Amino acid sequence: MLVIAVENVPPRLRGRLNVYLIEIRTGVYVGDVSKRVREMLWEQVCSFCKDGNAALIWSTSTESGFDFVTIGPNRRVPVIMDGLKLVAIHPGKEKIMPEVMHKSD
Repeated sequence: MLVIAVENVPPRLRGRLNVYLIEIRTGVYVGDVSKRVREMLWEQVCSFCKDGNAALIWSTSTESGFDFVTIGPNRRVPVIMDGLKLVAIHPGKEKIMPEVMHKSD
């Protein structure tokens, strides 16, 4: 299972995601694709995201049963605590730019 959530991205990127995934809500894409397709889709998201932001979540054999990466400005930033990847929420109106995390299982 794969989920990609995007905000404020160009229509071109949305069209590319619609080729491989189903848009179940505005900006939320779901599908079951191979690791190779997942990585290709994330490269597309990183290339065309511009001023928007995105999160990629996929099933894997971790403690939580899934893993995720993010790109773009957002108050929610991935952090690793005791070996678990969690999300920290920073107060304030300014958006935090997370590091682009490229992790494969």
